[in-house]
Amino acid sequence: MAEYTERQGGTPAKASAATTGQARDQAGDLARGLAGDLAGAVRGDVDFSAAARALVTMDASNYRRVPVGVVAPRDADDIAAALAVCRGHGVPVVPRGGGTSIAGNATGIGVVLDLTRYFRSIVSVDTGARTAVVQPGVVLDRLRDHVAPHGLTFGPDPSTHSRCTIGGMVGNNSCGSHSVAWGTTADNVRELSVTTYDGAALRLGQGWDGAPAGLRSLVDDNLALLRTGYPTGLPRRISGYAIDALLPENGTDLARAFCGSEGTLGVVTEAVVTLVDSPPARALAVLGYPDESAAAEAAAGLLPYHPLTVEGMADDLVPGPHDLPRGGAWLFVETGGATAAEARAHAERIVRAADALDGTVVADPAGIRALWRVREDASGTATRSADGGEAWPGWEDCAVPPAQLGAYLRDFRALLAEHGLRGTPYGHFGDGCIHVRIDFDLLSTEGVRVFRRFSEDVARLVVAHGGSLSGEHGDGLARSELLPTMYGDELTALFGRFKDVWDPAGGMNPGSIARPARLDENLRFDVLPRERVDVAFAYPHDGADPHDGTVGGDFSAAVRRCVGVAKCRVEGPSSGPGVMCPSFRATGDEQHSTRGRARLLHEMLAGEVVTDGWRSTEVKDALDLCLSCKGCRSDCPVGVDMATYKAEFLHHHYEGRRRPAAHYAMGRLPRWLRAAAPFAGALNAAVRLPGAAALAKRLGGIAPERSIPRLAPQTFTRWLRGRELDGTPAVVLWPDTFTEHLSPSVGKAAVRVLDAAGVGFTLPPGRVCCGLTYVSTGQLDQARAVMRRTLDRLEPALDRGLPVLVLEPSCAAALRTDLPELLADDPRAARLAASVRTFAQTLEECAPNWQPPRVDRPVAGQTHCHQHAVLGDAAERRLRERAGLTGELSGGCCGLAGNFGFEKGHYDVSVACAEDQLLPAVRSAPEGTELLADGYSCRTQLDQLAGGGARHLAEVLAEALEPVDAEA
Repeated sequence: MAEYTERQGGTPAKASAATTGQARDQAGDLARGLAGDLAGAVRGDVDFSAAARALVTMDASNYRRVPVGVVAPRDADDIAAALAVCRGHGVPVVPRGGGTSIAGNATGIGVVLDLTRYFRSIVSVDTGARTAVVQPGVVLDRLRDHVAPHGLTFGPDPSTHSRCTIGGMVGNNSCGSHSVAWGTTADNVRELSVTTYDGAALRLGQGWDGAPAGLRSLVDDNLALLRTGYPTGLPRRISGYAIDALLPENGTDLARAFCGSEGTLGVVTEAVVTLVDSPPARALAVLGYPDESAAAEAAAGLLPYHPLTVEGMADDLVPGPHDLPRGGAWLFVETGGATAAEARAHAERIVRAADALDGTVVADPAGIRALWRVREDASGTATRSADGGEAWPGWEDCAVPPAQLGAYLRDFRALLAEHGLRGTPYGHFGDGCIHVRIDFDLLSTEGVRVFRRFSEDVARLVVAHGGSLSGEHGDGLARSELLPTMYGDELTALFGRFKDVWDPAGGMNPGSIARPARLDENLRFDVLPRERVDVAFAYPHDGADPHDGTVGGDFSAAVRRCVGVAKCRVEGPSSGPGVMCPSFRATGDEQHSTRGRARLLHEMLAGEVVTDGWRSTEVKDALDLCLSCKGCRSDCPVGVDMATYKAEFLHHHYEGRRRPAAHYAMGRLPRWLRAAAPFAGALNAAVRLPGAAALAKRLGGIAPERSIPRLAPQTFTRWLRGRELDGTPAVVLWPDTFTEHLSPSVGKAAVRVLDAAGVGFTLPPGRVCCGLTYVSTGQLDQARAVMRRTLDRLEPALDRGLPVLVLEPSCAAALRTDLPELLADDPRAARLAASVRTFAQTLEECAPNWQPPRVDRPVAGQTHCHQHAVLGDAAERRLRERAGLTGELSGGCCGLAGNFGFEKGHYDVSVACAEDQLLPAVRSAPEGTELLADGYSCRTQLDQLAGGGARHLAEVLAEALEPVDAEA
């Protein structure tokens, strides 16, 4: 196994070019034989393709290791068979759950066992005994949802609860915000079924039954060391192996000792976990303090009040304006009760008892969820600073005794300054556990040296405060090398002997905990190009250097945004207003998540696994199901913008090459619609003929299941021509392609409402286009030409400072984002982007005292995904409320997404996306509900899948106005 590790560039120092080439040849030969043997031995999936390997080279850490292949087992027999084949070939194995580990624990050479695809059943629940039997690939929130009707939950809840797995939580001994009440995963695991690398099937619980041979004697021979070598008074001691759990006074708990072993001892095939009572009512006391040290010093004093959480964060992790109490840092203290009044009273007692600058109690469930989202997204938002700097896990989650936390934070801040680094601590203050992202320079040799020196110094600081190097995420590649600082050489050597008892061949996840890799090896940035990639978009927020004032423009930095926290991997159907990531929810496939696509782009830039650059079929296939919904731009904690990356990739991929038919047909839609407008009647009749429609769809790359939309007999601007516009115009009314040629009723309705509100308007002088369809298909040269022509024609209006009212949300979003990022050299682009307003924003700004007609109906439908991601819908919500349109619109994406749902091969995914939220919301709407969909795509999807009936908000308001002449 050591020989294999060396060939793969694992723990030993980097080899020479010659030996690296030899190792690559050997690895290729090994992979071919191994893949064939695995395919013959397991019923699950065996995938040694470049794409499959690229998707699992990284987790949510700074580290990257390239596996030889991926196996998705279907059951425990598959796991045993896969281990047997790998053992026969001398190839290591790493079990992987959601891939959200932050220390490199879920990266590995050899074969990755993907336990999330099939091995994800909740086997049974015993509500009387408060236990559940689960497979390791079960997502935590699925278990919690399953037992919630019984008033139960699984206590540990890391911030990745919507996508992390029980097996991964066992591997890392995960904790989460509620550990002050319910403990760590190890505290909530009763029994584990485990298969070791040498094929033994073990059942681990309390007592020595099931222990591997030699384990009991190892413990008996080292009782004194085990009793004195571990720090005490630590709620969060996650580093190293928990061998002391096998001491007789600690219950000889084999399952507890296995927790936190990071896949280095064996593979969990089943777990019996303990469930806890979940208070039916919750409240949140939010306490403000001058800074995080003051908040940390106060946290321990709140524990006697038995809160469910004591979480802390500072103001630089709170995006934008907020309603938090006065202060520079806050504690989020959750309380529970049998009733809402009881939970609130508990929280109010804590506010009165706390020595805080200010405090408040939030009891509204929606308000509580919103605050927790801010805290849970911190692992991503902390990765990018306001001035464009990047920050990384590096020293992510140490823990000290809670009473020491304030003093530790002051010393930690001083150490950061000494090394010239910046970071913002946050985390589980009640347990003394701190998370922090630090602005390490992991791209330069000197920056990596600073990373190492700081890591060594801060390890000594943590130990000096009686702490643990890891308080939640494990040691992995980030901290295992530093374990002697915490435990000393003798106990660290015992860790190696402990691993050897379980895994004598060293086949399970080598490099973590025992015989570790160096913390400055295997860094994921090592393989990225140092020179900037020639790209079309400006990427203004990527690659900025706050120290020298450099602005963005670095595609590698854009791709680096993805740190792997995998918020895009939430299983559907989702809830709430979020959009990301509809294609993952439809397929459940990692390559169709935002993270998966970012990983493939990373490997494309690296050129090691994905070797053909912009011509890569692996990247093209992964991006094919990206709807360009822009949901990740707003919903991803670090603002990964996959729609832009997709357009960039398609631009390069098809440069000088023939494009798919759909790119010519739908990517250049504005051109074809203008040409077709004079013949609308004849064309509408023609496409109703089955043969003609089939031919048109085949030639245009359109899905045969789709109906071709009807052209308007009269365009919007032709209807408007000759209409006398009274007074001085207050806005420019943008005649977007969809309103102009396909849905002029929206434009007509908007004109009626503007007239009623007394808002004068003018049209642009000449033809204008936002370039959206060109951008979405990656025809960026044409997009820029169209956009420049638009700026030329709109410049007089821009000079007059007029707002630009855009009725179609996707066009408004393109003008707001794509235009200035493609034409960064033209100052008019930024002026136009800043001028864009939605329908509701225009009324609010230009006619603030106008009262809309009362409609007084409930609503259903969907907020356009681009509006959610780029424009926001606060003004629309306020306008609906004033008109008496009650209820919420669903989140998600309609699935049509412009050209996406019309393209051949996308129909099934398009429908699945609609079934995530939109169609269920429409079906469940009571009679008389108004269906709202401001986007043409959303209305078309409902027309074709649900019988139609959806309208733009302008149409609903116009209908409710007092009758006017029929001509209007």
